[in-house]
Amino acid sequence: MPFDYRSTETRIVSDSSLVPTPVLLQAESPRIVLASQSRTRRILLEQAGLCVESRPARVDEHAIRESALADGASPDEAALLLAEMKAGRIDDPDAVVIGADQILACDGEWFEKPADRDGARTQLLRLRGRTHVLHTAVVVRRGGQTIWRHVARPELTMRPFSEAFLDRYLAAEGEAILSSVGAYLLEGRGVHLFDRVEGEHAAILGLPLLKLLGFLRQHGVVMS
Repeated sequence: MPFDYRSTETRIVSDSSLVPTPVLLQAESPRIVLASQSRTRRILLEQAGLCVESRPARVDEHAIRESALADGASPDEAALLLAEMKAGRIDDPDAVVIGADQILACDGEWFEKPADRDGARTQLLRLRGRTHVLHTAVVVRRGGQTIWRHVARPELTMRPFSEAFLDRYLAAEGEAILSSVGAYLLEGRGVHLFDRVEGEHAAILGLPLLKLLGFLRQHGVVMS
């Protein structure tokens, strides 16, 4: 009988037709709330065997980034500020609230999600052949207090791709890349943009999962 890959526990982040594994690896309490509507971050947590409630955290990310940059904040500081502000928007003192954010920095320049395809093309041309850092912050709050924070710094080097390749890539990806800082999704066709990637894959996608799970495990939220 041929192997049926659909029967395994494996789940693919980018495929909305697949559901997360039902086997939970967390304690019965407290509840976990993700202060975000990021589908990728939610699925990363669910794939790790956690039951997560996603709630939108309304913050003006652009204004906060611009203010932090004007004040001379580092990318780490700005990412942590955004993550903490998102988590702080959730009023649920009995829950463990997770906030996360990401700043892409390249040679002192900060990048945001592109507004349109032309913006995506401009960003990718500026990143082409260069190494950038994804400052990926995560904050945990409980009882109205921040109890843990962490920043991961994956480094990614884009290859010197041709403009013909770039145009084909942009046409294939469509509007999906507009939801991603840097205008790429590494879990899909975006992998073709790179020569070298260093760092935790989940942190590149937007959540330093290994460090987060370690903290939750130490505090009895996740099974040890």
